[in-house]
Amino acid sequence: MKDRHAKNPKQGRASVKHAAINPWTWQDQFGFSQAIEVSAAQRTLYCAGQTSVDAEGKVLHAGDLGAQFRAALDNLETVLKKAGLTLRNIVRLNVYTTDVDGVVEHWNSVMGRVNEAGGRYASTLLGVARLAFPDLLVELEATAVE
Repeated sequence: MKDRHAKNPKQGRASVKHAAINPWTWQDQFGFSQAIEVSAAQRTLYCAGQTSVDAEGKVLHAGDLGAQFRAALDNLETVLKKAGLTLRNIVRLNVYTTDVDGVVEHWNSVMGRVNEAGGRYASTLLGVARLAFPDLLVELEATAVE
């Protein structure tokens, strides 16, 4: 296992350790792992699905999957920051979409942000008939650890 976070001197906790479990290599091109083993975690944050909405909950970027995907990740990052975490802390990321091909097309440009932040996560991409509001095209649900 490799250390993902330095020891927090304020709290005296040991480092969280993450290990990618990958019996194959095909997932590497998409930047996720088949499984992530976490040890020495002190805190787990379960994030509700984040979508492309503004601070009042109004849908942004109707009809533009790429912009919605980026905005959903922005909102997820905002939730993480409010909890004192970053994209690096994500260990599980579920993506729900009404357009699987569109998400795959935009995957690297959007999810590259998580990978650049040092995040390694297990992930599932699910095609759905509809999300909470008819104009929504993608929703991100995450689990983060510290």
